[in-house]
Amino acid sequence: MGEWRKKLERFMIGRYGVDSFSRFLNGCILVLLVMQMFIPRSGIYFLTLLLLFYNYFRIFSKNIPARFRENEYFLRLQFRFDLKLKNWKASLTEIKKYHIYRCPGCGQKLRIPRGRGKIQIRCPKCHTEFVKRS
Repeated sequence: MGEWRKKLERFMIGRYGVDSFSRFLNGCILVLLVMQMFIPRSGIYFLTLLLLFYNYFRIFSKNIPARFRENEYFLRLQFRFDLKLKNWKASLTEIKKYHIYRCPGCGQKLRIPRGRGKIQIRCPKCHTEFVKRS
């Protein structure tokens, strides 16, 4: 067993290997394979094979700078997605505690605590006063 491992290590010298993008592609391939079991006779099989070949191409590639750029691009997209998801979760928790109103005078967003009944709100920007239920 150790001999095969050494052969694989020697083979992988100078090659790119596995990174975050490769792991993501592996997850996509797994999901597509499971979908293929439930949706037979679809184009999912060919898409799965295409992703599989592309993933192995990336892993065994000797063009390290190009694969590094691909991974960096993927990580930037993943960061943006994670940031939007985090902001979306925060806004959902905020909706439970506060009402968000817009000032009729200037359009400024105002955050008012829920459960206070009918209250008079004064905009801190333009000092317009209006009545809303909280």
